[in-house]
Amino acid sequence: MCGITGIYNFKDKNKRVSQETLLNMCSTIRHRGPDDQGIFLDANIALGMRRLSIIDVAGGHQPIPNEDKTIWIVLNGEIYNYLELRERLQEKGHLFSTKSDTEVVIHEYEESGEACVEKLRGMFAFAIWDSKQEKLLIARDRVGIKPLFYTNINGSLIFASELKAILEYPGIKREIDWRAFDAFFTLSYIPAPLTIFKDIYKLLPGHIIVCEKGQIRIEKYWDIYYQPDYKKSEDYFIDGFMGLLEESVKIHLMSEVPLGAFLSGGIDSSTVVSLMARNNNSQVNTFSIGFGGNVGGYNDERHYARLVAQRYHTNQKEFEVKPDFIRLMDELVGAFDEPFADDSVIPSYYVCKLAKEFVTVALSGLGGDELFGGYERYLGFSLSNKYERLPRFVRDRIIAPIINQLPENGNGNYTINHLKRFIRASNLPSDHRYLSYVSMLDDKRRKDLYSRAVQNEVDFSWVTDHLTYYYNSENAQNPLDRVFYQDIKTYLPEDILAVTDRMSMHHSLEVRVPFLDHKLMEFCATIPAEMKIRHLKKKFLLKKGVAHLLPLEIINHKKQGFVGPMSTWLQNDLKGYALEVLSESSLKRHGLFNPKTVSSILEEHFARKETHDTLIWALIVFETWHRMYMK
Repeated sequence: MCGITGIYNFKDKNKRVSQETLLNMCSTIRHRGPDDQGIFLDANIALGMRRLSIIDVAGGHQPIPNEDKTIWIVLNGEIYNYLELRERLQEKGHLFSTKSDTEVVIHEYEESGEACVEKLRGMFAFAIWDSKQEKLLIARDRVGIKPLFYTNINGSLIFASELKAILEYPGIKREIDWRAFDAFFTLSYIPAPLTIFKDIYKLLPGHIIVCEKGQIRIEKYWDIYYQPDYKKSEDYFIDGFMGLLEESVKIHLMSEVPLGAFLSGGIDSSTVVSLMARNNNSQVNTFSIGFGGNVGGYNDERHYARLVAQRYHTNQKEFEVKPDFIRLMDELVGAFDEPFADDSVIPSYYVCKLAKEFVTVALSGLGGDELFGGYERYLGFSLSNKYERLPRFVRDRIIAPIINQLPENGNGNYTINHLKRFIRASNLPSDHRYLSYVSMLDDKRRKDLYSRAVQNEVDFSWVTDHLTYYYNSENAQNPLDRVFYQDIKTYLPEDILAVTDRMSMHHSLEVRVPFLDHKLMEFCATIPAEMKIRHLKKKFLLKKGVAHLLPLEIINHKKQGFVGPMSTWLQNDLKGYALEVLSESSLKRHGLFNPKTVSSILEEHFARKETHDTLIWALIVFETWHRMYMK
């Protein structure tokens, strides 16, 4: 695992790249690769990297060239099928100077050109410089497990694993992209291709950038298509996904350094740990998080994690997160370089910190929810199609007034909040209905939140058009499959995978996600949605398939997700902090928000009229980010 950077002055061959600039860019991402640094510099092209040594620890220094040093590569990630690719390439006469997976990619490029990316099984972002063709090829893995940012300024293509490296390039302007600003306060994250900075972008997952002959083109090389096979039985699908999942876990165990797993106590992480224990010769290291402070009705799930740890005799380590993390705010925000308000960043920070004390690589259960229908909103969306069959008079005149008057739970439970969101979206078209489930604010409240000056800058249709584009694509037909597809293209890469990458790399830890092996994902896209959610049970088929591996309590308990009791913390432990950061005097510093609207949002949350924990946290994060980055 590494961090990569690069500069290509593609419009002017005589414009040399500054070595100092490249080294400055590399230094900003040292945390991604504390073991080694390497650069390639040749007139108008430069590649740089920081290395966290995992495979071929002794000999895998990057950048790596081909035999005659006309092609060079830097790579962030892991190629899990590199051994079989290497064997085939050697049979074709390719000579290898290292044992690393990175070198396999460059020889595959010699064989297949741009199509080399289609042969790779793994997580990656890489750049290949072909001096003979004067071509730069940049690629991001199919699902977006690893990040890649880029910009084009005055005929120079600059790219890096993190925004902070690009911000080191001379002449980069820190102007807010108002589409991204609005998307953040809609979703709590900024979806690709946007970043908070105007003219700096994320490369979409499953895409490549090719820069040659003075031109830049971006192309898609992979997508997922939902084609449910209703002729196959449950047993067929269970055998299929269990076989592929176990194979994926096996190849994700590839490492020359200590390895472990995150264990939340839920189905996905527990399944990964069970398969690790079956396929690993040594004791599995597992890491779990609990929560302290005033947590209301939030259930600490360490009990469930311990059940799995005991069953598989793991070396279990635990940490309790308390609401004293405010001292880390600058560190948390600085890991993203742009606003990011999923509060799972807090437990993620601590579990990565804990794991790094014992291992260099950790496996995670991320992705299981998207593949098998694990989120509460999926169940709500499924039920909404039945609810709309009720007469509208009953829905609007009887049920809605009752539900909307209910006070929010004081213990941090989200049941009432979810009911309100369900009712309020019931009359919307299905694509907008699901968008309302994942949004913090509707159009009207967002307009009220922003100052007049910001309202004039924001295109309020962009985020709606962006998300519903995926929902309405031809890649899925069943409404639930459409929802799964939308999340795989938006929420998965730029929320949960983003937080995993930034927090793990912040601690120089590699995290792997076996559920997101593309072969497993493609197979799961053939499973009918009705087998994933059945009889009001989420992950119906997955639970049936892994029942023999896990304690019954794990199968039956309601998973809360890898988040903390933020709603209750904001009501109690963090209330004073929130009021201080979001005070009228503080907000007037930049004038981007309407202080009266912010005040009403706080009052509604504290009075339990509405649950606004994610929105309040988003405002706090933005205030911290703006102070740090927009001086």
